[in-house]
Order: sequence, then C-alpha cells, then structure tokens
Amino acid sequence: MSAIHYALRSFFRELRSGEVMVLLAAVSLAVAALTAVGFLTDRVSRAVERQANEVLAADLRLRSPDPIPTEWHELAREYELRSAETATFPTVVFSGDLSSLATVMAVSTNYPLRGQVRITEQLFTDQRIAEGIPAENTVWADAALLARLDVDIGDTISVGELEAKVGSVLTYRPDQSIGFASLAPSLILNSANLNDTGLVKTGSRVRYAFLVAGIGENVETFYQAFEQLQPASVRARSREEGSDRAITTAERAQRFLSLTAVISLLLSAVAIAMSARRFAQRRLDTVALMKSLGASQHLVISSASGQLFLLGILGVVTGSIAGFLVEKLVVGLLGEFVQTDLPPIGWGPVFLAAGSAFILLFGFAMPALMQLKNTPPLRVLRHDAMPPPISRLFIGGCSLIAVTVMLYISIGDSLMLLLVLGGVLAVAALLYIAGRILVSLLGRARTGVGIAWRYGLSNVSRRGRDSAIEVVAFGLGLTVLLLLTFVRVDLLESWQQTLAESAPDHFMINVQPDERSSIADIFRTNNQAIPEFAPMVRARMESINGEDVRERRYPMEDGQWMANREQNLSWAKSISPTNKVVEGKWWAADYAGEPLVSLEREAALELGLSIGDKLTYIIAGQKLEATVFNVREVNWDSFQPNFFMVLSPGSLDAYPSTFISGLRLAGNKEQVLTEVIRTHPTVSVIDIGSILLQVKGIIDKASLAVQVVFLFTLVAGLLVLFASVHATIDQRRFESAILCTLGARRSTVVAGVLAEFAVIGMVAGFLASLGASLLAAAITVNLFDLEYTPNMLLWAAGLIGGVTLVCASGYLALRRAISVPPVAVLRA
Repeated sequence: MSAIHYALRSFFRELRSGEVMVLLAAVSLAVAALTAVGFLTDRVSRAVERQANEVLAADLRLRSPDPIPTEWHELAREYELRSAETATFPTVVFSGDLSSLATVMAVSTNYPLRGQVRITEQLFTDQRIAEGIPAENTVWADAALLARLDVDIGDTISVGELEAKVGSVLTYRPDQSIGFASLAPSLILNSANLNDTGLVKTGSRVRYAFLVAGIGENVETFYQAFEQLQPASVRARSREEGSDRAITTAERAQRFLSLTAVISLLLSAVAIAMSARRFAQRRLDTVALMKSLGASQHLVISSASGQLFLLGILGVVTGSIAGFLVEKLVVGLLGEFVQTDLPPIGWGPVFLAAGSAFILLFGFAMPALMQLKNTPPLRVLRHDAMPPPISRLFIGGCSLIAVTVMLYISIGDSLMLLLVLGGVLAVAALLYIAGRILVSLLGRARTGVGIAWRYGLSNVSRRGRDSAIEVVAFGLGLTVLLLLTFVRVDLLESWQQTLAESAPDHFMINVQPDERSSIADIFRTNNQAIPEFAPMVRARMESINGEDVRERRYPMEDGQWMANREQNLSWAKSISPTNKVVEGKWWAADYAGEPLVSLEREAALELGLSIGDKLTYIIAGQKLEATVFNVREVNWDSFQPNFFMVLSPGSLDAYPSTFISGLRLAGNKEQVLTEVIRTHPTVSVIDIGSILLQVKGIIDKASLAVQVVFLFTLVAGLLVLFASVHATIDQRRFESAILCTLGARRSTVVAGVLAEFAVIGMVAGFLASLGASLLAAAITVNLFDLEYTPNMLLWAAGLIGGVTLVCASGYLALRRAISVPPVAVLRA
C-alpha cells in the first residue's frame, strides 16, 4: 500500500476524532483571522485614506496658475476617473455701502469629489449636506461674510460685475484650511458665472485646481501619464500633505486589526502544538504494529506528513471561506464608510495566511510526528516502550521565526511584532518556571486535605513536565483573552476619549489684542464660558546655530520643510494641559530673561535640534534669537490651539501679534457667534465640527471592525484551553477506570479532576493577569500613543476567570472520558 493511499484512508477515517478536529479548528482559525484581517485592513485603510483625501476634496489635486485645459479632463476619463476643477481668488465683495474681503471659489459640476460641502439656511444653525453646487447667479457664503455685509439668505451681493443671490450659508467645505493662515471668509459660486464677475483677467491672482478621484491604482497610473506632459508651473498635491489627524486615526485602526490577527495566530500555534502531541501519541501503537509487520520509516513519515498536508488544505479552504464571510459581514456593518468604489479583494491575504498556516502546522506538529519513525516495534508487547525524544525546541524556534517573517510580510509592523512576540515569549517562560515550582511544592504538600484534593494535587505533582506545560498553555490563553477582552475595551475608550466632549468645534482667529476684552464681555453676557486666548506671531526661521536653514542638512526628510515654512510662534507662562515636557523642564512663570523656546518633539527630531541650540527668527523685518530650553509632547488629537514652537514670556512683546481661541459652545451659540462677527468684522470664526465628526466616524467604524474580528481571538483562546485538556484525555480515561475499579466513586474522580484544574487555573490566572497588564501597558503606550490606566478588574477577572474557565473546559473535555465504563477502557 502506498503512503498516499494509506494517508487518505486513515485521514478520512480519523477525521472525526478529537485531536484531528482540534488541529483542523486551530488551522482554520489561524487562516480565517489572517484572511479576514488582511481583507479588512486593505479595505479599511483604503476607506480611511479616502476620508483623509477629503482635505483635498479629491484623491489628487493639481494646482496651476493657468486655466485647466480640456485635455486634462479627457485624460482623466481615459483612466476612468471623475474630475472637477476650481478657480480661487481674493476679492472685495459689496452689499450697498458695506464691503468685505472674501476668498471666492468658482467650482464645476462634481465638486467635491471627496467629502461633502455643508450648508445651512440660517447663521450657526444645524448643517445639512449640500446637493450639487450653487445654481447659476447664486452663491453660498460664509457666515462671517454675511455678518460683515449685514445680509441674509435671499439678499443680493456684488461679486465684481456679478449680482448674485445668497442661496445658503456655507458652513464647511472639505478643502478649507483649518489653520490660521486663511483669514478671509469663503464664498462659493458656480464656475459658469466666473467670467460674469469680470474679475478674471490677464495678470489676475487666480489659483486654478484640477481634481481627480477614483480607484487608487487608476489615480497613480493617471499621474504617471500626466507627469510626461505636466508643465513646470503645475504642482501636485496628495493626501499626505493633508490631515495628520485622519491619517493617525487610520494607522491606529489598522494596528487594532493587526494586533487581533497576530494574537489569534499565536493562540492557534499553541492549540496546534498541544493537539499535535495527542495526534502523535494516538498513533504510537498503530506505527509500532505497522513496523512489526515490515513497514518502513519512509512509509510512516510519508503517511503522517500526508495526513498533515490534507488537514492543512482543508483548514486553509474552510478558514479562507470563513475569513471572506467575516469580511463581508464587517463591510456590511461599516456601511457607507467602506463604499463600493474600492477595488475587489485580492488573493494576497489568502496566500500569506495559507503559508503561515502550513508553517504553523508542520513547524509545531512535525516534531511530535517525527518521533513516530523511531517507535520501537516492541511497543506492541510493552506499552512503556517509547521513541527517543527529539529537539522540539530547535524546530519550534525555526517555525516561530518563519511565522514572524510571514507576519511581517503580511502586517509590516516590526514594533508590534517585537512587543507581542517578545511579551508572549516572556510570559510563557514565566509560566513554565511557575509551573515547575508548583509541581515541586505540591509534591511535598499533599497531606491534610480530603481524598479529592489529594488526588487532584497528586495529579499535578505526578505529571511534572506535562503539568508545567498545561500551566503555560492555560496561562497564555488566559493572558491574551484578558488582554483583548478587558484591555481592548480600555484601549477603545482611551482612543475615543482623545476626542473629549469638551474638544472645541470652532476656532476664533485674527483676534486683535484690544478686542479680547470686548469679546469676553459678549460671552459673559450670554452666560458662556469666557474663551482662553493664545497669542500668535508670524515668523520665519533664518538660521540654526548660525547656519542658514536653507543650506543646512536635516536628519529627517520633513526637516527642510519645517525649517523653511512660515512659523506660528506663541508664548506662555505655563504649559498647556494638552502638552507634556519630555526633555528639560518648563520655565518659571515669572521668568524675564533671554528668549527661550520650547519645541514639539517631532519638530525637534525633524530639525535635528536639542536643548541648548540657538534659533534665529525673522519677525516683521527684525531678528530674534532664542535658545531651545525644553522639548514637549503635544496631544494634537485634543483640537486645542497648539504650536510647534512656544517662547518664554516677554520674548515677543515687541512684535505685532494676534490671538486665537478654541471654542465649545452650548445653548445660544448662534447668537453669540453672530454678535462676535458683527461687532468684530476682522475676526474669523472657523467651524471644525465636521472635521471632528470625520475623525470620530473613523474611530467608531474601526472600533466596530475590531469588535467583530475579536471573536476569532476569543474562539482561539477557548480552543487552546480545550486542546490543553484534550492532550491528556487518554491517560485520564485510564486513571479514571483504575480508580473506579478500585472502588472510587465517580463524584470523587470528578472532584479530584476539578481540584487539579482549580490549582492550575489559579496559578495561570494570576500570572496571566500580570502578563496581560504588562503587555497592555506596553501596547497602549508604544503602539497607540495613548495613556495607560491600570484596570483592577483585570486581576479579579484573571483569578476568577482562570479557575472558572480552566475547570469548565477541563470538565467539558473530560466528562465523557470519566463516564466511560471501566471495563471498556481496560479491555481497550
């Protein structure tokens, strides 16, 4: 009989056996987790990138000083892309004797390609999504512009030679700046009326933009083709220059999903390793009989390998189908967040998951099967004849390295893999040491307890190495279950709390120094919290330590841009609550010495600066030198006014400044904001509520995806517990039969087994709580840049859950074994 024929017959005959089903379930879970997360990560990342592209109102924006030629639109259609164009210019808008500077944007049909324009029918009331663009001879105007011109919806204003009716209040457009450089309020009109204004002539300061959007690959190939005919004056802009907050949120979402996949895979590896022991042990007698009848070692190994291969194929197929169905389920739950214009899912995640599954299966199961070839034929007569052990540590280590490489290819996050794999290995080592100590202690302390407890404690001590391995398996399962049950909730809550209820939804900018008190009076009169004003001075950096910033070399790519951009400088006596000093210390509140500067951490890294370096700024034609005094970490997610560079008190008193403030209003906010912009026409109020909703939407949708994918980890953890018990089921069935034959009652045997698992569960639960706490702290701080808060419920859940889960899984796995009549076991 050939090895293949024998493998097929024996595989399908034994498919329903416990160890084969556990192995199959472990492989299927590993594949399902990796494929589902692979599919989801691809789609969610593309969806988040698309939302991040809203800051451009497109996937790609081409800016030009000249009108957009029709050839560009034709090229976009050739690559199946949607296109639109805008023309932006500053001008003075009139209403009777009143006038105001405004930023006019003429938009074509299809604008915006990404994101949504929001309008309202009354100043500072609830917004609605605009349908299309303004009709001809109609404009949508910023609330500040309407207040300055003292006009309402339906009134007429003059935009150059065009007399246009105000159709709605413009509250938000996706490509508006939320920075502090654009001070003029916005006005949108139909591009069909652009020439009617008479404002676009030769030499006019008009900025044209060509917008395209579609499938990512098509956008890339379009731009590659466009570069061949791109004029030197045209500048391309992609989302990387856009919203850092949306991009940061996207990275966190992907890390949540990837973390779940990594831990599910590691749990599956533990379940495979535990099940493979029994898979091999159950075949010792069969192999001994085969060898006594003349079977070769080649036949033994080939048939066992063939069974593993068939099991792997079946696991990959079932796991891939499950992963695909879960991806469809999650995409359906995410709704509009993951739209249908994304490319179809590819085969890449399936291939990576299949490769990882076979590495897991052969790496962690083959060491046990390799022993089969050395099974002595004498075992047919003597069941204590065992094959010599092989180096499982070497083979398992190589397998772990191979899986790590596969995970890195699939996920590409070296820091996550280092933290999770390193943490899990450290916890496993700690659990094994604790297991050996437990065995040693129980071997000396089994007196003074009842029969059931004595039997249970004796089992722990007598099994020695096997009991220590059970502690490791149970402990690892409990560790990751605790990590992704309780700590998962804490992580999601911490993430969601980065957008606090008090986060500002409006900015006031361009507030003059003498306007602060009168604005404060308006807020006080309307029973609103008086805003806190942060000073701001516009400056440019000239040199660093005497070296021209244009000639200096920087350690990071963005350093050149950071040094040569126009800087928003501020000063403060005390540090902002959303900032934290990470190097140096904050200056005294009464400091009055030479100018000092506090740098944001990323800016310091990009510029290659450290404490003591000298920075020279040009402010209003004058030079100012400041010394780097400390480095801060800034919570940009707070949406509070924050700065890359903050100077010491008095440093900027001699220079012209304006003030900004973040606002979170309740109640009569329409009345307050309207009064502010009517009485202070130079002050601009920027509504960022829609941007807050965008980031919060990403967090909520990504959290929902994590909740669904977490089910894989939950099932994998329970599978580890079941596999750990199932690995010793034959031995326990025999022991139970012997005890019952000698007169022990079934209830005593059950109580003894539960006592054994209670002790193991208590030790495993305690150490799992410790391991989960340490892993959670490392993951929260290093992977998600969030603050970790210890959860005492985790320790209670670890101890109670450890005892309960281990005892419950042990009883469920062994209840049939204990119930088998002793005569049946002894005859077998």
